[in-house]
Amino acid sequence: MPYDRLSALDASFLHLERLETPMHVGALTVFEGESFFTPGGRFRIGAVRDLVASRLDRIPRFRKRLQTVPLDAGHPIWVDDDHFDIRQHVRLAALPSPGDRAQLLTLFERLQAQLLDRARPLWEMWFVEGVEDGHVALIQKIHHSLVDGVSGVDVATVLLDVAPDVAVPDPVPWEPAAAPSPGRLLLDTLKEQVERPAAAVLRRGAAEPDGPPASDRLAHVARSIASLAGGGVAAPRTSLNRTVGRSRRFGCVRVPLDEVKTVRRTLGGTVNDVILAGVTGGLARLLGARGELTPDLTLKAFCPVSVRDDAQRLQLGNRLSGMLVPLPVGEPDAGCQLELVRAATEDLKDREQALGASALLNLTELAAPTLLGLGARAAHHQPFFNLICTNVPGPQVPLYCLGGRMLEAYPMVPLSKNLSLGVAILSYCGYLHVGLLADRDLWPDLEVLEAGIDEAFSELHKIAVER
Repeated sequence: MPYDRLSALDASFLHLERLETPMHVGALTVFEGESFFTPGGRFRIGAVRDLVASRLDRIPRFRKRLQTVPLDAGHPIWVDDDHFDIRQHVRLAALPSPGDRAQLLTLFERLQAQLLDRARPLWEMWFVEGVEDGHVALIQKIHHSLVDGVSGVDVATVLLDVAPDVAVPDPVPWEPAAAPSPGRLLLDTLKEQVERPAAAVLRRGAAEPDGPPASDRLAHVARSIASLAGGGVAAPRTSLNRTVGRSRRFGCVRVPLDEVKTVRRTLGGTVNDVILAGVTGGLARLLGARGELTPDLTLKAFCPVSVRDDAQRLQLGNRLSGMLVPLPVGEPDAGCQLELVRAATEDLKDREQALGASALLNLTELAAPTLLGLGARAAHHQPFFNLICTNVPGPQVPLYCLGGRMLEAYPMVPLSKNLSLGVAILSYCGYLHVGLLADRDLWPDLEVLEAGIDEAFSELHKIAVER
């Protein structure tokens, strides 16, 4: 039976992880709370655990832990956790009732700053009672080696329901399979590495026999890779790129999706272009307040691009490429900002920059694990972009957990050593939910960015309505 081995990209998130840079993605969600409590007012944590346990057969990696290869001779594999205990992963916390938004964010920040335990499956769900208005919150942590943004949404749709009244079935019986011995894993890994290059050559030789010559395909990919250096290789150095510590701040912005679509219809571009323009406007206001804004300043945002197709739904791990998108923060006019973003993303798509990034990521599969580790550590000091901005489409129908309707859902993307800000956007049920993760010591002014993003979207909508 073949091993469930991490890809090079999945493994890179393990190499990137430090105490200062946990490499898990996350989310803060808020639910209507009544159905989570017994008539006596006790939180039904047992029922929640039973609900999650009943769905784990559809996401098998949620019961798997990492097993490393001796001598670091290959990427780790996922093996069944023979000590799996749902209580270690679905937990209960409480705020002093009625807990306000500031207290909830403080708890979220503290939990997200902590590393996941690699001796267990790499995910946690913290249900939080005592939230104001009788609501219940959910704080999620899933290691980036386990999911990307799209597969994270897939996981959510498995664990949540599209109707309030859903019967919880008995869990499918599960027995953990035995993990291989270290010696057997080492031998099998070395055998794989000998066979893999030959298999790759055979696949390349068999691919597209009636298509363009291999030299033309190679040139096409090379042009896509070259586009990554468009506009200069290095991003401008700003206060966004200082060295992060261990503390975190989290900010939330909610924008009506209908307003974003109005801007798209009136001013042109895609929904993603409008989102990037809104983030650009918010960053311009922040840098202006910090005294760093100049008319010619253009930031670079790394925007992950999913290369996952429908056949790969619920297959966890990372299937990502990306684009480096210029954000014209120095342009004072919001409409012109959107037009510049739209022109830039069209150009990047025409030059298939995501293809070039994907080709470079695919090359990492041929790198020795030790070299991959060195490369991942070097990525903490990358000079190519100022921030990560990821946008994941979510469901536009209400979702429920244990009968409670999900009201808000703010995603979180991790920081790296010299990226003090991560911007993640999830569309859900008529709203864009923008999650802003920042280093606490470097971002005493995160509320300036929150307000700036909100104002930028409002300004774009005002321009669209006036036209």
